[in-house]
Amino acid sequence: MGLFVLDVVLWLLGVRGHIPQFGDFRPVPSETSANPSVLKRILTAFVAVFAVLSLAVWATVWLAIRLL
Repeated sequence: MGLFVLDVVLWLLGVRGHIPQFGDFRPVPSETSANPSVLKRILTAFVAVFAVLSLAVWATVWLAIRLL
């Protein structure tokens, strides 16, 4: 009953034709392994973020020591 009410509301709003049905979805081929370039990008981003955070902590400690 709830799905019927939702269907009627969507039909009245004119949105019903834009929602794909289950038959409209085609199976997506699955990837067997991760792409090495994606792993390199993730590792590079992690190293860059770690380096920036390390420099920020070092600069904060250095500034605190200088001000004392």
